[in-house]
Amino acid sequence: MPAPEKTTQGAIVAAGRELVERRGLGGLTMQAVAERVGVRAPSLYKRVRNRGELVDLVVGSVIEDLARELRDAINGIEDPREQLACAATALRSFGHERPESYGLVFGLAQEASEPTRAARDRAVAPILSACSALVGDQHALDAARLVTAWANGFITMELAESFQMGGDVDRAWAWGLDRVVRAL
Repeated sequence: MPAPEKTTQGAIVAAGRELVERRGLGGLTMQAVAERVGVRAPSLYKRVRNRGELVDLVVGSVIEDLARELRDAINGIEDPREQLACAATALRSFGHERPESYGLVFGLAQEASEPTRAARDRAVAPILSACSALVGDQHALDAARLVTAWANGFITMELAESFQMGGDVDRAWAWGLDRVVRAL
């Protein structure tokens, strides 16, 4: 009779996500995940080949959550400008709620597996669709990159507490986002 399974890949990924958020990517080790799910590290290798695959699974899971949040943010909204503003604001909220995970979304692209790249495509789809409605298919990708780069730059600086000159950062976000979206 085979031994009962002591953990699942889902539990491993959930533990990995929790570790990333608490300790950063450097804290995501096979040993730490094993302790978190209550098995010995060698047992993890039945579900995950190595740390690289573990990182990829965690990143893919984070991106899937972001994709869902972006879709939910624009659900039922018809105006593409409002869709972009809502999606960007959802991205900002995601960054504030899970800053370490947020950092993974825009990093590690070179090492991503096909499922993680597909998840990233799903996350970008709402922004790309809204941009296409505003500027046409020919420039949709350019517009999506503009919006995403501006939002990511702002959010990254905000999370790093780089805005040190005073003023209302929320108001600056709203003002900048309005200008970027109206420019399209």
